[in-house]
Amino acid sequence: MKRIGIMTSGGDSPGMNACIRAVVRAGVHYKLEVFGIRNGYQGMIDDEIHLLESKDVANIIQYGGTILKTARCSDFMEKAGRKKAFENLKKHGIEGLIVIGGNGTYTGAMHLNREHGIPILGCPGTIDNDLSGTDYTIGFHTSINTAVDAIDKIRDTADSHHRVFFVEVMGRHSGHIALHAGIAGGAEGIFLPERDNEFETIIEKYVKRTRQKEFSIYIVAEGETEGNAYEIAERFKALHPDADCRVTVLGHVQRGGSPTSEDRILASRLGTHAVKGITEGFSNHAVGIVNQEVEFTPFEKAIFDKKDINNKLWEMNAILGK
Repeated sequence: MKRIGIMTSGGDSPGMNACIRAVVRAGVHYKLEVFGIRNGYQGMIDDEIHLLESKDVANIIQYGGTILKTARCSDFMEKAGRKKAFENLKKHGIEGLIVIGGNGTYTGAMHLNREHGIPILGCPGTIDNDLSGTDYTIGFHTSINTAVDAIDKIRDTADSHHRVFFVEVMGRHSGHIALHAGIAGGAEGIFLPERDNEFETIIEKYVKRTRQKEFSIYIVAEGETEGNAYEIAERFKALHPDADCRVTVLGHVQRGGSPTSEDRILASRLGTHAVKGITEGFSNHAVGIVNQEVEFTPFEKAIFDKKDINNKLWEMNAILGK
């Protein structure tokens, strides 16, 4: 193998640039030419492909977002689009591909590999931490820190005004951010899509707590099955009309910012081992870190095996959030 491609796809996450840097510099180490593909699968179809050298990834490890940009691509969902993308890779002599992204990115890579045989490895880049085959995904730790920083600020005003705050964090299908941010932020309750019927439990705790504490903060994952933060706050207000309720939706602020040291190191390890793995013949796999060791997981397993929240953390939250 002489040439490989690198791209980011789907939602951005802090640490993607650190992973790009690792792939390029590891590629140079293994005597490979590394080509950057701009705008994800759309750029692969549009032939936005250019050579990256070591100097091109200098001074990017500390930046959020992705220097290669990212885009949604409906054309790549069709065989004709994937064929055109593969023809562009062949035109540049690219013999292997490393993709950074989440479920959608891995799904596209899996189809491209099956239809055209090009070796592909994936690095888990998503703040949701919802991919199997790795303990943590690139950007997850940074998003938690961003959420906790906001929760700490909200706590000041909640305490000052005796208010009940419902803070919504990202996680359409996953409560990992909500659970970790809620514990680190000292929340009184957490609403997760993985756990049902939390509203009644939290209301019961609230009634007991009001005798001891004058404010409360609840964390809501955006994919919570009982409703979003506004809907849950309305239900709460109907039961406690005297409570001064407020809602804060953190939104996309959780995707930005300088990556934490944890995310920079994780991304660097994943990118380096992805290059090493593809030179050793691995393909159609995701690279992950499990118990501090590198593991390769088939794309299909990484995508479709449900990654549940840490139940021990959930049980601990029930004890501490009293």
